[in-house]
Amino acid sequence: MHWRSKLIHHQAQAPEGFRSLTPPVYRGSTVLFNCQANVCNDWKTESSYSYGLYGTPTVLELAARIAELEGARHTFLLPSGQAAILLIYLAFCQSGSHALVPLNAYGPNRELAAGLLKGLGIDVEPYDPLLGANIESLIRPNTSLIWCESPGSVTFEVQDVPAIVRVAHAKNIPVALDNSWASGVLFDAFAHGVDVSMQALTKYVGGHSDLLLGSVSVANEELYERVGKIWRQMGQAVSPDECSLALRGLQTLGVRLEKLEKSAIEIAEWFTKRDEVESVFHPALPSCPGHDIWKRDFTGSSSVFSVLFKSQYSAEQLCAFVDALKLFGIGLSWGGVQSLAVIFPKLDRPGKDHYRTHLVRFNIGLEEPIDLIEDITAAISQCLK
Repeated sequence: MHWRSKLIHHQAQAPEGFRSLTPPVYRGSTVLFNCQANVCNDWKTESSYSYGLYGTPTVLELAARIAELEGARHTFLLPSGQAAILLIYLAFCQSGSHALVPLNAYGPNRELAAGLLKGLGIDVEPYDPLLGANIESLIRPNTSLIWCESPGSVTFEVQDVPAIVRVAHAKNIPVALDNSWASGVLFDAFAHGVDVSMQALTKYVGGHSDLLLGSVSVANEELYERVGKIWRQMGQAVSPDECSLALRGLQTLGVRLEKLEKSAIEIAEWFTKRDEVESVFHPALPSCPGHDIWKRDFTGSSSVFSVLFKSQYSAEQLCAFVDALKLFGIGLSWGGVQSLAVIFPKLDRPGKDHYRTHLVRFNIGLEEPIDLIEDITAAISQCLK
C-alpha cells in the first residue's frame, strides 16, 4: 500500500495484557461490526455496541457504577443535570399532561415548567414541598408526573417522599426525585418507592467543579424501556472524557462526603450561635423545615446549607459581606473542593421576599473549618455592624 493508505489501514497493534487501576477513556462515534449481518442501530448496549451516541465502554462503566450505587435497574447519562430533568419530563408528559413540582425545586426545573414545557402544552403546577400526603388534593385526572426534590434548593425543606409516593402510586402516577444533594447515596430513593432518581453528577460525583454531567436512574424494566426510548430520541450524548473524570471522582466520593458533612455541620452550628443570624437551614439542624423527616429517612448530610440573616441589616450590607469573604468563591454551583457563598436576588418563595436579600447559601469545601469560620467572622465584623 501507499504510505498514505497505511496511515489509515495499518497492521501495528499495541501488545495485549495491559491492566490499569484507571478505566481507559474510549472515544469514538463509529462502531465497527464483524460482518454485515451483525449491523444494528439499537440504543440498548448491554450486549453489544451500535453507535458512539449510545455510549462507549467509559460511558457505560460510569452509568453502571451509578446504577449500582443507587440500586437502579439502569442509569442513563446526559450532558447536565438540567438535561436529565428534561428527559424525565419528556418521558412522562405530553401535550395536555399535568405535573407537580415543589416550589423549592432547582431553578432551571421551574424555568422549564414556565417556558419550554408550557409551550408544549404541559401544565406544571408548583406545590408546597411540605404537603406530604396532602398532595393528593392537587392531583388531577391528567396528572402524569410528581416531582420531589429533598432537600429543596436554597431553602432545604425536607419532603416526606414516602408519603407522596404512597399517594401517587395509589393513582398510578410515577414519582421522580432530584437526589443531587444526597449524591444518590445519603437517601435511598428506590428503597423509599421513588420511580426515577436523577442527579447532577456535576456536583459531588465530579467533586472538583470541572465537569458537567447528569444521570437518570430508573427502578424497573418498564421504566427502562419508557425512558430509554426518549433518551435515544433526544440524542444527548456525553463525553467519555467527562465520564472519566466522574469515574475518578467516585473513587474519593466516600471520604469527601464524610469530610464535607462534618465541616458543614460544624459551621452551620456555629452560625446558630451568632447574634446576626435569624435562622440556619441545614437538614441536620432542628431549625430546618422537615428535620424530623431527614432524621428518619437519610443516612447523612452534605455540604450545602443556607443562613438567613436578621432584617436589621440592609441588602447592601449582605452583599458587602459576601464580597468580603476571602476563602469563599461567589458561585452558583456546589459539591466541589472550594467553599462558595451566594445570594439569590430572584429567589421565589411566596411570602418571604426578604430571602432574596438576606438568605446566603454556603457550600463548604475541603478547607479546615477553623479557617472558614475566621474568614466569616472577619467579614461579619467588617460589614454587619
